[in-house]
Amino acid sequence: MLSELEKNSAILIVDDSIDVIHLLSHILSDYPNLYFASDAATALEQVRLAPPDLILLDVELPDATGYEVCKQLISPGKTHSCAIIMMTASSNMESEAKSLESGASDFIAKPFNPASVKARVKTQLRLHHQSAALAKLVNQDSLTTLYNRRYFDSTVTEEFERHRRQRTPLTIALIDIDHFKAFNDGYGHLQGDETLRQVALAINASCRRPGETVARYGGEEFAVILPHTDLVAAQALGSRLCLLIGQLNLPHAYSGTGKHVTVSVGLATSTPGPLDTAVAQIAAADQALYRAKSAGRNRAVAVLTG
Repeated sequence: MLSELEKNSAILIVDDSIDVIHLLSHILSDYPNLYFASDAATALEQVRLAPPDLILLDVELPDATGYEVCKQLISPGKTHSCAIIMMTASSNMESEAKSLESGASDFIAKPFNPASVKARVKTQLRLHHQSAALAKLVNQDSLTTLYNRRYFDSTVTEEFERHRRQRTPLTIALIDIDHFKAFNDGYGHLQGDETLRQVALAINASCRRPGETVARYGGEEFAVILPHTDLVAAQALGSRLCLLIGQLNLPHAYSGTGKHVTVSVGLATSTPGPLDTAVAQIAAADQALYRAKSAGRNRAVAVLTG
């Protein structure tokens, strides 16, 4: 019997044989979320749009070898560390070794043994979900449950490079709770922690588009990665965040800005060029945040950096 986690797992089967796809569909009929691709290009596009939990990948495809596809699939940012089981009609040790060397988690020989296929799929899904749970703990801020600074730093670099290749605009936002030291001094750190959690939830709820990443950047500061977001959209989001945090109506009697908790937002938008860096764009967002604070706080300032 499958667990709820296994039932909700997405499995992508990549093989150019319709007979193989039908056979695997029958063997794995207990899994409701089966998807299919008959060539490498389609498989890579499906992974880009919706990364699966497990991929069953044939070695021989019409437009590439499974080994080549596997190496692309496990590259950073592609599959979120999904498991890959290679499939081949060759059962020799060399084929198995080459599959594992290319990044596959396991190896299945054709013709299939249904019991073996089911067992290997179940094992790889269990390992994948255990790994994902561990990665979440490593990348999660324990107080707010947002991503932590470590995850932000690695993700922003990947996103910057992706937008450089695609020549599309990327926005980075830095958000700071106004007069938060005074809040902690006046209300105590326990109430300060609760306020951080509520502000984090509000920011996270406002940034739900695919690829948007919200992280606790440090102390009372948050950072957001906004893919495919131009300057106009960036300014609109920053202003909306200020409004939403104000509408939480969290009392702040020690604020020099108002009676409730407010935030200042700095946003930097860039279509990355060859000489641009993610570090420079973050610095530009930090300067925009400084301008928002200098102008009276509880406001957003967006700048174009490239």
